[in-house]
This record gives sequence, C-alpha cells and structure tokens, in this order.
Amino acid sequence: MTKVIVNDLGDELFAVLVDEARDISIKEQMSVCLRYVNKEGQLALVTVAKKYVKIALLFNLLTNLCNVVGTSYKRRDMLRDSQMTKTIEALQSKEISSESGLNQEIALKRAGDTRWGSHYGTILQLISLFSSVVNVFEYVEEDGNNSEQRAEACHLLNVIQSFEFIFNLHLMKNILEITNELSQALQRNDQDIINAMALVKVSKQWLQTIRDDGWSLLLDEVSLFCDKHNITDPKIDDIFVPQGRSRRKAQKISNLHPFQVEKFYQVVDRQLQELNNRFTEVNNELLLCIACLNPRHSFLVFDKEKLIQLAQFYPLEFSSTQLLVLDSQLENFILDVRSDDQFSNLNEIGALF
Repeated sequence: MTKVIVNDLGDELFAVLVDEARDISIKEQMSVCLRYVNKEGQLALVTVAKKYVKIALLFNLLTNLCNVVGTSYKRRDMLRDSQMTKTIEALQSKEISSESGLNQEIALKRAGDTRWGSHYGTILQLISLFSSVVNVFEYVEEDGNNSEQRAEACHLLNVIQSFEFIFNLHLMKNILEITNELSQALQRNDQDIINAMALVKVSKQWLQTIRDDGWSLLLDEVSLFCDKHNITDPKIDDIFVPQGRSRRKAQKISNLHPFQVEKFYQVVDRQLQELNNRFTEVNNELLLCIACLNPRHSFLVFDKEKLIQLAQFYPLEFSSTQLLVLDSQLENFILDVRSDDQFSNLNEIGALF
C-alpha cells in the first residue's frame, strides 16, 4: 500500500496532518495522515465521465457559468431577485409547496475540484435556477460593460439553450445522483465499510438498470425540460447533422445514434467499468474482512473466520505455521478487548491504533 501511494504521489504536492493525544494510561500517542490528490484529480467518477469530450465540455461550461454570475454582486442579486419572483409565482399557482425548508437555495456555486458532491450540487442548482440564469445572461448580453462580456453572454446563452447541453446536464444529474451517496460514504472519516460496500453494490445495480431501461425516461425528462424553457427539441428519428458539416457530407444516421449509443451508453458503461475496476470481488472481500475488526458495540461484527481469510490474502506476512496459531490468537484477542474498559467506547477501526 505504501509503495502504491508513493508511486501515485510522484512529485506532486501533498500535506501531512499530525495530531497528538494521550490515551487512558496517560501515554502520548501521535497519528499521522498523508493527504494528496492523485493524478486523475481524486473525483474518480467525474474524471471518468470527463474522458468523453462532450461531458468534459459540460463541466467547463458549468465553471464558466458560475464565474460569470458569481464574480459580480449585481449579477448575483439579479439571479436572486429573478428566482424569488419565479418562486412567488410558482407558489401562487401552487406549482410548488411552501413547506418549511423548501425553496431556500438561490445561488449558483462553482464545483470544488476535490469535493465529491459539489459537481452534483452545481448541476442541481443550474437545473433549478435555469430560467433565472437565462435572464441574467440576457441582461449581460444587452447591457454588459464591454463587447467581450456581451459576446461571452451571447455565446453561453446559445450553448445552454441547446438540446445537447440540456441532455448532457440531465444525463450527468442522473448518474451522479446514483453515485452521490456512495461518494459521500467513501470520504467520511468514520465510514462504515460494510455500508460502503453495500452502496457499491447498489450503485452498480442501479447503473445497470439505468443502462438497460433508463433511456426512454431520460429522453422524456429532457424533452419536458426543453418544452418548459422553450428549447428546440430535435426529432429523434431525423437525420443527424454534425456541427459544421452539410447534410450531403453527414453520415446517414438518426439523432438517436449520437445521443443514445455514442453518449448515453458510453458514459454509463464507463461509470460501471470504473466501479468494477476499483471494487473487484477480491477488493470487496478484503474490505469486508477488515470491517470485522470494527470495535463498535463491543466488537459486534467480529468474525474470526473472515479474519483468518484476510490473513490468507497475505502469504508473505503469514506463514503456514502462523496461520495455524492465528485461530487461538484471535480467540484470545476478542476475549481480551471485550473485557478491557479501554475498548468499550471505541466506534471505528482507526481508534484501535
């Protein structure tokens, strides 16, 4: 594990976090944590999606949108006022509920490069605030401080009001909502390994279901959004014409092919492949074996057989003779820790060290 981390780190920047504390016997102990961002930028599932150029462009556009709106107090106020007006109108027409805690978020925040849920949150905010964002950019297009600002606003308006952008936006919203809970679980300090592995399984199954049966639902969702915001929805059976090419030179395929085959299937398949590569059956079994050492509730999940199985994965560390005595050693271990008050209030594996 140390060699893998060192090789992955290379010459990149890293941080070392050091903490000191005293245990029950007044002995001073020090814990050290190495934190770094790997070569792919840490957010594995987002990075995999970005390997498809159109999806990478989507996230770049999201950053530009947030920068244009967020760097100006006036534009932020316009966005807030526009959304407030639309919220009041929707409440009056009973399109939305007015229960406590609802309809509170009126902001468009830039996604953080190393925060799992931030990309998903930015996408949700844009979908929710879409018409208000359009209003802000229409204002900038007309009354921007200079021609560069007006030209950028005009360009972004054309892009975000295209069917392709809306399709990509909802595609990534649907994928990231599947993996969001898993992503949050994997970054928690007190992560429950058993729960995390269960979420991996659920995410894989859900993604496979989306791939098999989710196309029509996604297309309907995108079409409804386009209808609501007066965005042209191309007929899916029409001949597809790539940008910058004439119909005569275009390959004779329908609009269905680039959106369903080249985009929907590819992006979902890459997510599935990434989860399968990172969480193989062997990796999952290793993690579940390690989880048997969790001290929570007086080592409730302790499983001697799984820990012996874990030792068998490391033949260089445990000889055949050592494996023979491991059974009795584990029996002594569990009797010892369950009878020792020092272990009675521990809630995570890290607290054992």
